[in-house]
Formats: sequence, C-alpha cells, structure tokens
Amino acid sequence: MDPHITEWLNLAVRWVHMITGIAWIGASFYFVWLENHLDRSNPREGLSGDLWAIHGGGIYHLEKYKLAPPKMPEQLHWFKWEAYATFLSGFTLLAVVYYLNAQLYLVAPGSDLSSAAAIGISVGSLVAGWFIYTTLCDSPLGKQPALLGLVLFVLLVAAAWGFTHVFSGRAAFIHIGAIIGTIMVGNVFFIIMPAQSDLVGAINAGREPDPALPAKGLLRSRHNNYFTLPVLFIMISNHFPSTYSFEYNWAILAGLAILSVLVRHYFNTRHESQKFVWTLPAAALGMIALAFVTAPKTAETSTTQVSFTQVKQIIDERCSVCHSATPTFAGFTAAPLGVIMDNPQQIQMLAPRIQAQAITTQAMPLGNITQMTPQERDLLGTWIAQGALTK
Repeated sequence: MDPHITEWLNLAVRWVHMITGIAWIGASFYFVWLENHLDRSNPREGLSGDLWAIHGGGIYHLEKYKLAPPKMPEQLHWFKWEAYATFLSGFTLLAVVYYLNAQLYLVAPGSDLSSAAAIGISVGSLVAGWFIYTTLCDSPLGKQPALLGLVLFVLLVAAAWGFTHVFSGRAAFIHIGAIIGTIMVGNVFFIIMPAQSDLVGAINAGREPDPALPAKGLLRSRHNNYFTLPVLFIMISNHFPSTYSFEYNWAILAGLAILSVLVRHYFNTRHESQKFVWTLPAAALGMIALAFVTAPKTAETSTTQVSFTQVKQIIDERCSVCHSATPTFAGFTAAPLGVIMDNPQQIQMLAPRIQAQAITTQAMPLGNITQMTPQERDLLGTWIAQGALTK
C-alpha cells in the first residue's frame, strides 16, 4: 500500500479510536461515580437511590430503580456503540500499524518469525484472552474478587513476558492493551447488553426480571472500570521507549498497571471513606521508583577521540535512510516525526535524542531494521560524551 495512504489511514483510524475511546471511558467513569454517590438513605418505593447534581448551568435529579420501573419509557438510552466503535477502530488500527508493517513494528528485532505467524499469534491471543477471562469469571474463582484479580494480573504479566520474546517492545505492550480491550468489549457484548436486554424484555412482557443477570452485568462493568487506566497508559506507551525498551519491560508494565489500579480504587471508594488515600502518594513514589530503575547506566567514556566523519557514516547508513528530507527507505515518504539528519548542524542538535533513542533505550532504528551494531551505538555514545563535535 502507498505509504502516504497508509499514513492518512493511520491518522483517520487513530482519531476515531481516540474519540470513541473517550466516549466509552467517560461513560464508564461517570456511571461508576453515579452508582457510588447515590443517596440510599431513604429511597422512595421501588428505588435503590437517587442523586441531585448541577452541571452546565442546570440541575439534574437522577434516580436508580432496584430493577426497573413498572412501565418502561418510550425512549431508553443504551450505552453500547461507544464500546463497539472503540474496539473496531482499535483492531483496525492494530492492523494498519502492526499487521501491514509486521516486520518493522510487530516482530521482535532479529527474530526469524514470519509476518503471518506473528499476526496469527496476535489474533489468537485476543481470542484466547477473552475465553480464559470469562471462564475464570464464571468459575468458583469468580466469587472471590480479590483472588480473581490476582490470578488475572499474573496471567496478563505472563502474557506480557511471553510477548516480549516474539514481538517488539512496543508491540508487546500494545497487545496487552488489546487483550484487555477485547475483554472489556466482550463484557459489554456478551454479558452487560444481554443482561440489560433481558431486564427490558421482562418488564415489557410483564414477568419478574431475573436480578442475577443485572448483578453480573454490574460486576463486569466494575471490571471494565478497573481496566481503564492500565489501557490508557498502554495507548500512549509507544511515546515512551524508556518503558517498552527496558530490559525487563514486562515488569515495568506490571508495575504501572498496579499503580493505575490503586489510583482507580481510591477514586472508586473515596465516597465511603479516605482509607485508600495512601494510594495517591504511593503511586507517585512508585512512578519515581520506576523512573529510577529504568534510568540509563553511565557508560565509561573512551579516551580515543571519535571523529564526526565516523559518526556521519553511521548516521547515513543507519538513520538518515528514514530521517531525511528525502528518505530512501521503502515505505517512508517523509521523515518520521519530522526528524531530519541531513547535515552536521542537524545531527549535532539532535545529539540528546540520538542518545535517548539509539543508545539508552535502543528503540531506534525502529525494529533495528537497518541493523545498527552495538559497536556503532557505543561509538555514537562516545561522540556525544565527548561533546558532540562536528569538527
């Protein structure tokens, strides 16, 4: 496919994914907040609670029925298309970015895994992730939320560790996010919506609704709520190579997931008490600790002076085939992120980014597609340590 078309397709799908994701996550956060803040002290008959709120210059009065009103209203708003559109746009984005350029973005650098095999592992992991999750939820383990959460966490960490052996670091991260996203939309499609449809159908048919189904739907909705913050981090993780390019990147992802869930739990429970307020400073300290752990190790500077001629040769062979005003590498019509390394001044100005991307995290060249050697990275690091001179 033409690279220009691919770029705009990426933009369009990513934009849709972001918009629908905001709508879905926003609705999820709002309804959990609403559920937690209902006044249940003295509800009128048939209600489980109500809430008064003011927003945008208007006052609202919201009521929640124990099951349903005696007669269903003519118009009932359903919240489902946000979830479906987010999943469909997300899977399309996965295909556009990772499947169409599997050897560049999906497969681990230096791996002999074919594009077809990598895509097969990708799709298979999404399907397996949903079935393992829903089977565990429906098992006796599902009646022990804390233990279920621990088991799910261990399985996701194991999956992350496995992905890092077959996929690139950024692809490994994004696939954990894709598995969680598939679980979330599966909860909506297979559990929450059928429960709500049964409730509405029972009211319309004049029969007593089964309270177990809405309760199950509410539980899965809670699961989705706790999944959101880890997924949001994963959505932006490809901008932070210090996380996905770290030697133990799967452990960094696990740590960030724990911190995210702790923060989410505080906001889910703060209406009851402030006993989980400690999670906020704990999360801040955790982020500092992770930043410390992933900090680059200071390398010994060679006493041998590195000439700019040596540096320019490496840049020309390994970097500027893409990072140029006129890229020569197949699939690129413009320099990624506008980073151009055509002349000495540009290269010197970009020395800190070269240090971060090509030496510290080794995230670049992307997928090491131009096969930069460890010796070349060391030479670039020495040049930068010596002052990044161009003469």
